[in-house]
Amino acid sequence: MKVRTILWPTDLSKLSLKAAPHVNSLAEKYQAKVVVVYVGVDLTTMGQAYGYPNAEHLNHFQKFELQQAKKKLETMCQAKLKACPLFEVRLVQGDPAQEILKAVKKEKADMVVLSSHGRSADDLDAATPEFGSVARKVLASSKAPVHLVNPFQK
Repeated sequence: MKVRTILWPTDLSKLSLKAAPHVNSLAEKYQAKVVVVYVGVDLTTMGQAYGYPNAEHLNHFQKFELQQAKKKLETMCQAKLKACPLFEVRLVQGDPAQEILKAVKKEKADMVVLSSHGRSADDLDAATPEFGSVARKVLASSKAPVHLVNPFQK
């Protein structure tokens, strides 16, 4: 298998960051480029509970979130992806699974490295028998092989 591009989706949660050593190791092994993808929170999905934000507030929050995510991603990548001489950061908004699957195609990813649980499972203290919803959807639909990381494994 030839791996030139590894896609690493992360929501910057402690569980999703557990995939970093796997990304680092695989990138070193294959001398692959790493594309780190962060999908911003889609506030419009929360409108039913809180009311819909106006466009100005929504744009302001999205811009702020992506700026903060970019800073964190760049710092984290410098520290955790030392074996990766080439990595790129992509920031997008929308449904996480859909945006990850779009990125697989757009980036021509040869492999996806993904934690089985992310932000919504941060308060879990033990492995759950089910994968997180994003991991399930990506596993079911990705055209590229998916390396799934169990963040609860020590």
